[in-house]
Amino acid sequence: MSEDHFLTTEEVLDYLQVNLRTIYRLIKAGRIPAVRVGRQWRFRKRDIDLWLSGHRQSGRAVADRPRVLIVDDEQAVRDLVAKTLAMAEYDVRTAPDGPTAIAELRGGEFDLLITDLKMPGMDGLSVIREARRLSTELPIIIITGYSTEASAIEAINLGVCGYLTKPFRLPRVLAAAARALGEPAPAEA
Repeated sequence: MSEDHFLTTEEVLDYLQVNLRTIYRLIKAGRIPAVRVGRQWRFRKRDIDLWLSGHRQSGRAVADRPRVLIVDDEQAVRDLVAKTLAMAEYDVRTAPDGPTAIAELRGGEFDLLITDLKMPGMDGLSVIREARRLSTELPIIIITGYSTEASAIEAINLGVCGYLTKPFRLPRVLAAAARALGEPAPAEA
């Protein structure tokens, strides 16, 4: 009986520890096995377990996702944004400061950079300038609690594609990331 045990969407949310948007995104992309029953989705537990084990072993789940680097000296902000983007199927790396971020950028390819502006030592604009030297095409989003007109103008001149002021709602971060990567923006909750 356990082989044919089906899970509801709510049970899969709990089982996988992800949000509803992520489940629908996985279904739409054909990455998670699901069966449509009327207006509901059903998931065979055996298929979900096989899917999970295959992705854990092969690393495919990480390789297919956009790589995002988050730079913020506030650990709580950095962790919250990272967890939110990871739950939305992004491959996320974090850096607590500018020099660490630059080392990460030099060490690997990223699809998106999200950086705080005001950080001790190397500030966000310096991180952006160095990121531009490494890749002129890298989409960049700024998150800041200290927005000034001068910093906004300089950010625009450096080709930043998003500018979020703290405090921000997490759906705005998801929407900004999707927009920067040319993906359809998620519906805000």
